[in-house]
Amino acid sequence: MSDSPLLELEIESLDLEGQGVAHHDGKVIFVEGALPGERVLARVGRSKRSYDRARCEQVLRASSQRVVPPCPHFGVCGGCAMQHLEPAAQVAIKQRGLEDALAHIGKVRPGMILPPLHGPSSGYRYRARLSARYVYKKGGALVGFRERHSSYVADIRSCLVLPPHVSALLLPLRDLIGSLSCPEKIPQIEVAVGDQVTVLSLRHLDPLTDADLACLRAFGAQYDVCWWLQPKGPDTAYPLNPADLDALAYSLPEYGLRMHYRPMDFTQVNPFVNRVLISRALSLLDVQPDDRVADMFCGLGNFSLPLATVAREVVGIEGSATLVQRACEDAARQNLSKRTSFACLNLFEIDEAWLKSLGHFDRMLIDPPREGAMALSQALAALSSDERPRRIVMVSCNPATLARDAGILCNTGGWRLSAVGVVNMFPHTGHVESIAVFDSDR
Repeated sequence: MSDSPLLELEIESLDLEGQGVAHHDGKVIFVEGALPGERVLARVGRSKRSYDRARCEQVLRASSQRVVPPCPHFGVCGGCAMQHLEPAAQVAIKQRGLEDALAHIGKVRPGMILPPLHGPSSGYRYRARLSARYVYKKGGALVGFRERHSSYVADIRSCLVLPPHVSALLLPLRDLIGSLSCPEKIPQIEVAVGDQVTVLSLRHLDPLTDADLACLRAFGAQYDVCWWLQPKGPDTAYPLNPADLDALAYSLPEYGLRMHYRPMDFTQVNPFVNRVLISRALSLLDVQPDDRVADMFCGLGNFSLPLATVAREVVGIEGSATLVQRACEDAARQNLSKRTSFACLNLFEIDEAWLKSLGHFDRMLIDPPREGAMALSQALAALSSDERPRRIVMVSCNPATLARDAGILCNTGGWRLSAVGVVNMFPHTGHVESIAVFDSDR
């Protein structure tokens, strides 16, 4: 990189990886560390046929939205890419990216832009996978996120987006790993923070000794954490103390619910935004007491159980048998079994006939993974007007697949995209969560 010449560039926009976008000699250049409206000196590090990647070496004219990154590890740690941009501007960038995807991929435009959903911009990450690596040359272990554009573990001593009590564990965890019998065989530690306990799941490639287990118990007692051990795949994880099996849970006070989960189960990273997201989704669905509602990709019932507090019946469909079991158990715990039913099915392989076999739904909530809900959208688009739910609310973690599915619903099925908005689930990152409302004009 040091041999390439410096280029003076005008930054036109920002992509969802937090890189400035410029043009030079007819070629797109993505500039790390640059913001829209800035004039910078940048050096190209990687050149492709249709684009270059460069790094900002000097800001000649700074954006009014540039701020001092609050984390001392910004630029080295790969966990956040937008800390140099004012938080409200981060959300605006995400909103524009969502609208662009809908227009260019789905060929649809929303009737209304919803106000963005916000939460705290620090201490929000209640789920995290921390990489661990024992580095003999440095005389100890590193614990944290990987370096930007690298497989190396960043040498971080604190983390802005982790809860403060978890951030404070980064250095003690280094010492703990160094004290174990197989420090080079500990590749990662999963963090799961519940409303009453913090769980650390230790991935270990070699068996742990009795002395190792004693170290873990002492650490847990000193720092008030529960340990789970994972010798192989996620299904092998188990609590060091069997009494901690069902200790993890998060509360949904608005609905009087407490959702139980295990460290390897999927839950939203940001509990603060998750609560307001559930509230907005139910408000947008406008569920009536007599409604029959479907929750597709329902997971452990994050939306299903709140829906069951207001609807006559909720049917949850999910591809993971483990999460279906978790949803059934919590429905029973909270006296909602009579209003809910759950089934395990691969929603990427369904069709119109299957959807019709479930009977009529008044409302439908869809919360797919990054792959989206293409098969389900095609099935919905094929329904006749009297077979359709009156309204669909779709929660998405990928603007591209949301746009594709919106195009199927609107351009093939005649649905109307009434409203859409971003959900800032991951501040300081380029990750775009969103919520969309589709209405049937029957």
